[in-house]
Amino acid sequence: MQAFRTHKPISFRKQGTLIASAIALSLLSSAALADSLSQAKRMHDRLAGVPGSQATLNEMANLIDQGQIKEAAYIAMQAPSFYNVTVKNWVTPWTNEEADIFAALNDYTATVIGMVRDDVDFRLVLSGDIIYTAQGVSGIPGYSVDNNAHYEALENNGIDLSTALVQSSQSSVTGLPVEATAGVMTTRGAAKSFFKDGTNRAMLRFTLMNHLCADLEAFKDTSLPPDRIRQDLSRSPGGDSRIFANSCTGCHNGMDPLAQAYAYYEYQYNVDSDPEGQNGRITYNGPGQIDPQTNSRVTAKHQINANNFSFGYIITDDRWDNYWREGINQTVGWSDQLSGFGYGAKSMGEELANSEKFAQCQVTKVFENVCLRSPQDSSDRAQISAITNNFVASNYSVKEVFADTASYCRGE
Repeated sequence: MQAFRTHKPISFRKQGTLIASAIALSLLSSAALADSLSQAKRMHDRLAGVPGSQATLNEMANLIDQGQIKEAAYIAMQAPSFYNVTVKNWVTPWTNEEADIFAALNDYTATVIGMVRDDVDFRLVLSGDIIYTAQGVSGIPGYSVDNNAHYEALENNGIDLSTALVQSSQSSVTGLPVEATAGVMTTRGAAKSFFKDGTNRAMLRFTLMNHLCADLEAFKDTSLPPDRIRQDLSRSPGGDSRIFANSCTGCHNGMDPLAQAYAYYEYQYNVDSDPEGQNGRITYNGPGQIDPQTNSRVTAKHQINANNFSFGYIITDDRWDNYWREGINQTVGWSDQLSGFGYGAKSMGEELANSEKFAQCQVTKVFENVCLRSPQDSSDRAQISAITNNFVASNYSVKEVFADTASYCRGE
């Protein structure tokens, strides 16, 4: 089998007053054994990552005493370190295969930080024509499609990201066509990590891990048709066809039809002089751009190792289909407002980001970040559900999730 680099669904229908009431009751009934000042300190430490001033803690404690718990959380999030430390550390592991929290700041990280700060509908993280760069900062080189110097200079000089980052359209900054932009998936940082070499399946795998909180094994379903599995996957790995039928096909039958959305993308760099690709760039074959090896817009990596199984599927365009809308993966909660197929990474990102699993995943990651533990019991799971519903009702505001979560864990 080729090595990859690569629950019953929650309902979002009960929103508005019911959601607010459920969260309020849960917050008020949490195990708040500490006094309000201690709760304020804990909330500030976990949201801002630094101690709050006595005046700030007193203001937060007064709000907690008045039952305005979320308002207290929002005060803590006014600290620049909420963006420079907490949100940065929250997103950085998503930007690299090693999930390294100490990886350098890049356009992927900065774009998520900016989206959180500006309350941008977080579904656009996988489909938007959006990027955040710093503008007007003395001594900082401008954004480059060929290197990460802009963001490394911001980080090395301790620039306050809470004020320096400015939203722009990705198409105007990177030169990608609007239709080729797909949120963080088409940032240079993501391309370097997940489009570099390989077959572009890595981009889908790590997008699922980081934004649906599940690796490919969780989606494994051998009941789906294998008709879109590419030629590069042997049907008898190690000489045993049972391995393909009982294992490989269970992931590839759903992954390959979705990953086809990346058929026109590549991360271009000089493998001889720059083997790590530090100075590479994301590229996209637009209409009329023909790859000499495939004689189509499809990049060569999508038709490699064709002799492994010559009767396998040959990619000729960027049409994607979500086979996981059938079978056991219906539990992901796919949107009935979308068709389940399309062309290119943008529409495929919309498919993923409009699932119930996407919303629940963001909430779970914030919970683990703020509460410093995974959800453990029925009370935690009920709170995850309530906060997820509020996340959707708030037009996917990540700050709402941080505020709700910090309020819930304030007494621990």
